Amino acid sequence: MDWTLVANVVAAGLLTGLVYGLMALGLSVIFGVVRVVNFAHGEMMTVAMYAAVALFAAWKWDPFLAMLPVALAFFFLGYLLQAGLINPFITRPEHSQFMLLVAVAIIMVNALLMSFGPDARNVQVDYQLESFEAGPLLLDKARAYAAGAALAAAAALFAFFRYTLTGKAIRACADNWLGAKVIGLDVKRLYALTFGLGSACVAVAGCAMVLLVDVSPPLGPYYTLLAFVIVIVGGLGSMGGALLGGVLIGVSEALAGLFITPSAKSMFSFGLLILVLLLRPQGLLGRRA
Repeated sequence: MDWTLVANVVAAGLLTGLVYGLMALGLSVIFGVVRVVNFAHGEMMTVAMYAAVALFAAWKWDPFLAMLPVALAFFFLGYLLQAGLINPFITRPEHSQFMLLVAVAIIMVNALLMSFGPDARNVQVDYQLESFEAGPLLLDKARAYAAGAALAAAAALFAFFRYTLTGKAIRACADNWLGAKVIGLDVKRLYALTFGLGSACVAVAGCAMVLLVDVSPPLGPYYTLLAFVIVIVGGLGSMGGALLGGVLIGVSEALAGLFITPSAKSMFSFGLLILVLLLRPQGLLGRRA
């Protein structure tokens, strides 16, 4: 066995997993605070990927340059979506929330099909063919940059929740929404802010991911399912768990592609999910209800 090859594959899977983790972090934050499962999460990421493709095609914006305006646009999109559409469903039965967000996901997929067609699109930049050399490891520059952007965005989100007054207020809503209302916090506005922040995470992940894979409208449901697998493995509502779950899924997919076949990566992801559910149902970093 060529252990250098294995090490390179694991490193590539780890870098990709950090982008997966940022994607799942948005879902985990929304669920942890608002207690709504965003079934349009992967579709939102696909929209962000197409936004990066469109900006590159129109003005040759590098996807990393496009991250800021796309994340800002998605923050406002998420804020308006929560404030105008989802908030009235907060107190309704869970199946109503499910149907609402599935409908939003279907609208997004079909809007992408009408706008861009079914063909896959991509972004071609010079550094996609370049690598960093670290001892025996060869790290793709695009993958390394994407992982760095994911880590930076995740660190900024962690710092926001830990050190800002608004972040602490959102955490208070997550711990006890009724107590938060009693002390005068505007819970609905904080819920909308949270949904906006989760959407911004998806936007950054989408702009990074478009450098690694081609984008097409059917990717949306796949990424939604992948985000659910990651947050369940890491622990629902756990921000650190989302990143850990993303890394584990990324590495498992990379090893599956090396030792078996790339088409078997989903089998390994769901195998890991089943193992975690059997041994630790609350997730690796989750807490028992």
